[in-house]
Amino acid sequence: GFHLSGTVTEPATATEPEMTYKVAISFDRCKITSVTCGCGNKDIFYCAHVVALSLYRIRKPDQVKLRLPISETLFQMNRDQLQKFVQYLITAHHTEVLPTAQKLADEILSSNSEINQVHGAPDPTAGASIDDENCWHLDEEQVREQVKLFLSQGGYYGSGKQLNSMFAKVREMLRMRDSNGARMLTLITEQFMADPRLSLWRQQGTGITEKCRQLWDELGALWVCVVLNPHCKLEEKSCWLRQLRKWGEMDVCPLEDGNYGNELPNITNALTQSSGHSQDSLARPRRTVFTRAIEGCDLHWQDSHLQRIISSDFYVSPSYQREGESLLFNSQGQPLWLEHVPTACARVDALRSHGYPREALRLTVAIINTLRLQQQRQLEIYKHQKKELLQRGATTITNLEGWVGHPLNPIGCLFLTLTEACRLEEENCLEISDAGDSKPPVYQHVPVVTGSQDGDESYLSLALEVALMGMGQQRVMPEGLYAQDKVCRNEEQIIARLQDLELDPVLVQTLRKQCILLLEGGPFSGLGEVIHRESVPMHTFAKYLFSALLPHDADLAYKLALRAMRLPVLETTAPSGDVTHPHHLVSVVPSRYPRWFTLGHLESQQCELASTMLTAAKGDMLRLRTVLEAIQKNIHSSSLIFKLAQDAFKIATPADNNSDTTLLNVALELGLQVMRMTLSTLNWRRREMVRWLVTCATEVGVRALVSILQSWYSLFTPTEATSIVAATVMSHNTILRLSLDYPQREELASCARTLALQCAMKDPQNCALSALTLCEKDHIAFETAYQIVIDAASTGMTYTQLFTIARYMEHRGYPLRAFKLASLAMTHLNLAYNQDTHPAINDVLWACALSHSLGKNELAAIIPLVVKSVHCATVLSDILRRCTMTAPGLAGIPGRRNSGKLMSTDKAPLRQLLDATISAYINTTHSRLTHISPRHYGEFIEFLSKARETFLLAQDGHIQFAQFIDNLKQIYKGKKKLMLLVRERFG
Repeated sequence: GFHLSGTVTEPATATEPEMTYKVAISFDRCKITSVTCGCGNKDIFYCAHVVALSLYRIRKPDQVKLRLPISETLFQMNRDQLQKFVQYLITAHHTEVLPTAQKLADEILSSNSEINQVHGAPDPTAGASIDDENCWHLDEEQVREQVKLFLSQGGYYGSGKQLNSMFAKVREMLRMRDSNGARMLTLITEQFMADPRLSLWRQQGTGITEKCRQLWDELGALWVCVVLNPHCKLEEKSCWLRQLRKWGEMDVCPLEDGNYGNELPNITNALTQSSGHSQDSLARPRRTVFTRAIEGCDLHWQDSHLQRIISSDFYVSPSYQREGESLLFNSQGQPLWLEHVPTACARVDALRSHGYPREALRLTVAIINTLRLQQQRQLEIYKHQKKELLQRGATTITNLEGWVGHPLNPIGCLFLTLTEACRLEEENCLEISDAGDSKPPVYQHVPVVTGSQDGDESYLSLALEVALMGMGQQRVMPEGLYAQDKVCRNEEQIIARLQDLELDPVLVQTLRKQCILLLEGGPFSGLGEVIHRESVPMHTFAKYLFSALLPHDADLAYKLALRAMRLPVLETTAPSGDVTHPHHLVSVVPSRYPRWFTLGHLESQQCELASTMLTAAKGDMLRLRTVLEAIQKNIHSSSLIFKLAQDAFKIATPADNNSDTTLLNVALELGLQVMRMTLSTLNWRRREMVRWLVTCATEVGVRALVSILQSWYSLFTPTEATSIVAATVMSHNTILRLSLDYPQREELASCARTLALQCAMKDPQNCALSALTLCEKDHIAFETAYQIVIDAASTGMTYTQLFTIARYMEHRGYPLRAFKLASLAMTHLNLAYNQDTHPAINDVLWACALSHSLGKNELAAIIPLVVKSVHCATVLSDILRRCTMTAPGLAGIPGRRNSGKLMSTDKAPLRQLLDATISAYINTTHSRLTHISPRHYGEFIEFLSKARETFLLAQDGHIQFAQFIDNLKQIYKGKKKLMLLVRERFG
């Protein structure tokens, strides 16, 4: 039949009543060509009712009544029956059908209507003619709507996942050879091109968001797949080509390297105007995400050698040809396919995607045999040039286009094709990358079907081999943030897949063989002895190799990981390794890293590799030494070395076990290197680093502590050495932690005191107090520290530092020394008339109180200094008041007599202080009156009252004060309101 109709009942649920839906399905040559359902479903997939009816027809064909096309049934009716039929039909559906019936009746009765020009009438139940297009039903409007909706959500609410599942649907359609695959991809692409954000991003010159970029990449890759369909018609291909060119020419079309870089001067153009480089990057043709697909339209499948490769497992060269050099076969007679590698891999992807898995496998094997041959040949060439290259210490890059991070993902494609053939599963389904897929795949060895003798290879070992070859390829770091980021991402994806492989003896043998080839390899290998300065680093890859090899061949594992530790782009001088392309001449620019946007990530990967090796080498002094040397030679960032030191320390000191001395020493040595690196540069983590180092040295033991105390000047600033290092070493906790005996404690204390005195000499301002504290228990050292303070007091120290040390001296029971330091501090101080809230006031009051308590002589010595330094009337009057309240000399210094009498303000030394205070009040009054506002009048009157109290301490004080007030009235008679207030209060 061609038309299936039925009613589907959906049973009632707790919330919904039972529903019945009318469904109609047209089909033609085993494809559903159209569907309608009463549920009004709007989705790109069929609703459950359509599926139910289709399955019912498939499973119970004899339950579905098969009828003739309706036109045949009508043909058997006479005039009366036809009239009856039409009237009953209209009655059954009069609301929907009546308007249409009336219109048709009018047209049939009109002799020149269009309907009367055609013989016969259409019959939806009779099926299509043999020439009609037949393809699966696809609701195009629905596809457009959904893509538009997902794009408008900008990657939120799981829309990225939804779009990826639409891409997966396209791949599924291609694999089922459903012609709608390309149609659906066209609809998706049209919506992507209409995304309003594209023009916005272009105007702003910002890159497309990361999530969106990945979707565009997949779109470009899918188009390459579509145009490489080995069985598509020429007219289809030319139609796609027209579309792709049209999209590619639109100015909003995203570029392959992820930037709108051609309109904006990119970073490399800005760097250098010489060497013709900048002109070159402007002249480079614009490559959009569709460029690869457009180029793919030129490829065909007619080559006879290619046809033979993909159509037979047993295609080998005739035996007589094997001796001579042939470009079609290797020496074992296996076919080779010498096409540009990413292009050849795109063919594999196309075969796989269009449902030709056997053919895809055959081509993959031919590509791998070709890569092996190239690897061998490059190895032979390198052996001849080795000496010269090692002398130059640099190499050319043989691959300007890296396979990892390539838009066509060639290595990932070959790896998937091979591993799919080895998956243990009921149905050999295509992998759809989905985060929900938690169970790792299980693989088995499937022998390679081949016409040559070497029959012990499996597709699984080939998968491992090609992944290692591709990842180990030496390649120049591509330009632009996006391309560089993609290299890292692609590398991580491939490694994640490699980690799913259980390494059995066969795979271990493949791994070892390939690692040895990569180590011996010349310019083709990123792990070769010499590499180009801008070669993509191998740290992430080497970390995988190291962990995989370690249980089987530790020497090879270390050799490889140590070789990979380098990061030549960070070495300061660029060697003259030439790159055979003007486009990469940026490497001669004297800048240290011209355009490595992912450098931070790469350095952290280098650090991860080092950490992995340190962990593995725990307990093996020799290995640890070599790893340590590699770290010191290759890692240039202090914060990363600090991280490594911390890692090593953690691993060396497990909570539930004894410490590992070998690794602890490495941690300490790395810590010391960090100290030296950050000693003269500013680092916000420096305090944390210093504290950590002391902890680490404590864990290592007393010798380590002695060592850091003795060589402090190359590791710490004087402040750090005294306030953090020595203080921590001398703390009670440290002594307990190390359970030291008396001689050891004495040795540490002696080193700490020596350090303290050296630091105090070098930086008395910041270290004097710490030095005194550290030397408290040793008389000679304490005296020396005190002398250093006294010597530095006159020149290098501030009054705050001196007051702090003076108070410390008083607290320690040295009041006379405290007095001496306080006097020295006073000479550095200067308090103006209006600084009545200055933080040093407390120190001044304390110094005067100290002098007063020591006796008349000390007070007489300090007052001239106070008078000279303090010009603030309220402070002076406060000092004066305190000095007159009690008798001096109450501290009771032994051998001194104390009269016990209060001191008079008429006699020295208080007379001098009183005069100075009165004079300060007079000066302050004049200063305040020059710019006083009415709202401060009340406050000013109070100030004068305080002044009067001080004036009255003098014998003729009341006369002096009266004269002073008269003077004010005379000078400031213009301030009538204020003078009125003065008269009211003071007469």
